[in-house]
Amino acid sequence: MSCQRVPAWLQAPSAGVVTPGPLRRWATPVGAALVLAGCAANGAQRPAVRPGIDVLLTDSLHLIQRRRVALLTNQTGVDREGVSDVDRLLGAGVNLIALFSPEHGFRGASNQQNIRHGVDSATGLPVYSLYGTVRAPTPEMLRNVDVVLADLQDIGARTYTYISTILLTLEAVSQQQRTLVVLDRPDPIGGVAVQGPLLDTAFASFVGMLPVPLRHGMTMGELARLGAARLGLSGSLRVVPTGGWARAQWFDQAGLPWVRPSPSMPDLESATHYPGTVVFEGTNLSVGRGTPIAFQVVGAPWMDPTKVRATLGDIPGVVVADTTFTPVAPADGKYPDERLPALRFRATDRAVYDPTLLAAKLLAAIRDVHPDRLWFNAAAFDRLAGSDRWRLAVLRGESGEQTWQSWQPGVAEFKRQREPYLLYP
Repeated sequence: MSCQRVPAWLQAPSAGVVTPGPLRRWATPVGAALVLAGCAANGAQRPAVRPGIDVLLTDSLHLIQRRRVALLTNQTGVDREGVSDVDRLLGAGVNLIALFSPEHGFRGASNQQNIRHGVDSATGLPVYSLYGTVRAPTPEMLRNVDVVLADLQDIGARTYTYISTILLTLEAVSQQQRTLVVLDRPDPIGGVAVQGPLLDTAFASFVGMLPVPLRHGMTMGELARLGAARLGLSGSLRVVPTGGWARAQWFDQAGLPWVRPSPSMPDLESATHYPGTVVFEGTNLSVGRGTPIAFQVVGAPWMDPTKVRATLGDIPGVVVADTTFTPVAPADGKYPDERLPALRFRATDRAVYDPTLLAAKLLAAIRDVHPDRLWFNAAAFDRLAGSDRWRLAVLRGESGEQTWQSWQPGVAEFKRQREPYLLYP
């Protein structure tokens, strides 16, 4: 942990947060002071980051001992060494009886809109899909289950569906008087920056259930705590925190293996731009699905990258360059096998880069250069943006800077509102 601030779960007991075993007796202000003293004596050296699965099996096995356990996870559910949660739990003698999977399936390779139930060939366990005809565990699926573990890697943006699956699962387990335990993981793009428009709850959907900004700066466990409070279900939720993570850390500073959270999220660079470029999915421009650089590019057959880049101007913390790319079997169906003129983005200073500012100014620049070519899928864009206000601002000729400025009061208010749910310094 950082020596600059004591984590919330050390300052005082917090409902729904599991204090790791070795620190449980120190979960008081006095104990926190002892931890800080030891930290200073060791030259402020930060311990290795441990995902929630490691913390659970090392310090918090009491949560699942002598219980029948189901696991909501996918390919991202691995420990610090890359070993799957399923193998770790079975190896520890946990009575694991069922698996649940989110969008993209248990192995994370599917882009189908309706994923069927199945059986894990390695273990013989049933795999119940929560991205198909049902979006939450049914009473029958939970009949023999005492506790559900959830371990999914979020990407730091509101438009990822995994938190929706966790909240729908929380509702289901609460109705059956069961408990959901979230095994937390770092926010891969850091937990400090909060950016972009807040979701208007009138536009809530499976790709955005909570009134949070496009870049929320929260972990999955923190989001679950916020959502549970809004739903009045905090009593059914427990969170096993990630060990040793501090909010300012990005994923490549945590020493953990990168596993694609979804097929079109190849690396951390794509995740860095995703909170901004994702809204272009609701337009007639491609974001590079079907290439190794998805969400690092925006292009279309009719776009003039040089003119758009000149109109865009400089954006702090990112380099914008002309390029081309060719989508191959893109999941969004946009321009397959066409060579597209495009702009590519490369973050050069993550501390100042705001991908939502880039998106706001880029949309305005494309409108100005190609007023007759830019087209919106209104329903899709508004779901991603969180309301219709951004789209309408573009259509009425508002500048990208004006649009971005209009979000700032909401961002400031959300940063205050999220404070009670944060778990890390």
